[in-house]
Amino acid sequence: MKKSSSLLLAALLSFGSQAAVGGYPVVLVHGFQPDNLASRPSGSQVTANGAAYWAEYWRDRADVRIDWPSQERIAGKIASDYVWPKLQQMSQNGTCANGCIFVSHSTGDLVTRYIIDNQALWLQNAGLPPLNIVASFDFAGAGGGVELADLAVNVAGGSGLIDGALRLALSLWLGQIPSPANIGVLNDLRVNTARQLAAFPDERVPRLRFVGAGSDFLGTTGAFLPGEDDGVVASHSSCGAASAASYNSCSRSVAFDGKLASVSGPASFMPYHYPLLMSEGYSHSDVIANRAEDEITAANNGANYLNGDRLQFNTYDETRGWWIFSSRYRVVRNSNNTSMSALVYQAAN
Repeated sequence: MKKSSSLLLAALLSFGSQAAVGGYPVVLVHGFQPDNLASRPSGSQVTANGAAYWAEYWRDRADVRIDWPSQERIAGKIASDYVWPKLQQMSQNGTCANGCIFVSHSTGDLVTRYIIDNQALWLQNAGLPPLNIVASFDFAGAGGGVELADLAVNVAGGSGLIDGALRLALSLWLGQIPSPANIGVLNDLRVNTARQLAAFPDERVPRLRFVGAGSDFLGTTGAFLPGEDDGVVASHSSCGAASAASYNSCSRSVAFDGKLASVSGPASFMPYHYPLLMSEGYSHSDVIANRAEDEITAANNGANYLNGDRLQFNTYDETRGWWIFSSRYRVVRNSNNTSMSALVYQAAN
């Protein structure tokens, strides 16, 4: 019995040491799960879905997960029934007493923004200390909304025309054609709605962005998304641009493939949003996977946490091509054999 207890304690200590990123506990906030619209999970199934969502890379590197069902609304049951109990638990346990880092994917970016904007007031009103969130790592963030959600909600409400191309795009993304009874968080993902939800948080927590421009759908969904996209989210949203527009990069001087050239990128960003890594070959789901899909470049080499600590990436510039046909490219070192998530994790440590 003593030996078993010792092994269990060692395993728990080992997990804790692996979970922290640069000494900071990690809190995961997953994204939209289309199958929830029909299955409408609750209780332990929501938890199981959350664990499966992050299984490939981040699950075993995190201390806390905030799991939520996609058939609900962010400011409704997601906040009251799923976010709030976790925030209380984290505050009581002192999880973020010395700082913590949120890691979000897709719609988790929008949920995290709502948390950042409200957690201090909610916890103080409950007589609990606020969380000390020093940064949020946002992969394929949908905080600026998703044009496909606008189309899905319109179709579900009967106000949108649906042709074969749109039907295929929605079916690939959602697995179904939505109805008024099963749109849930898609309401929050509409571009104008998303951009109005906690758009100007009082908290100055840096939102560090990691973005792809590939697609799991062979470009089918991209026909309905402005500018470059990752198959689900357009770059204006994933980059954290201040306005919805057609952009081809998160930078005005670095393309998604790393080419150093003038490119259509945002002139300004949402408050405290800082795009860092980009890659032409990573799709919406690839960015949190454990596979190296393509070389990765940097819109910016680094950014500071709220407390002044810094996340920094090692890049180099190289010439490709010959003579007048040559161009300069920026590459994140070791990105040809390291996944985007792993690069972030290693840099943070």
